[in-house]
Amino acid sequence: MKISAVLLALALVLQPAYAKAPPKHHAASQSAQVGANNQLIEQGSYVNKAGQTVHSPAHTKNGEAPDGATARCEDGSYSFSQNHRGTCSHHGGVSDWL
Repeated sequence: MKISAVLLALALVLQPAYAKAPPKHHAASQSAQVGANNQLIEQGSYVNKAGQTVHSPAHTKNGEAPDGATARCEDGSYSFSQNHRGTCSHHGGVSDWL
């Protein structure tokens, strides 16, 4: 019994050492999002299923599509989604793909 408790404690301590490292972002999408951030009203991000950090849908100051946007949502915000599934969810769905 003691050996199993020791092994469990050891596994819990060493688990972070085996955790998957976060993926590196693609330079092109990063630079596009940095430029887009200057035009955006809302700021924020989420981690997609691929483990990449993506800017959350946001409205622009001038109403035009920002660099790096992939879709316009029904509520007028722009999405930076890298997959079609779930794009513009909670924003009325996709109005137009860019």
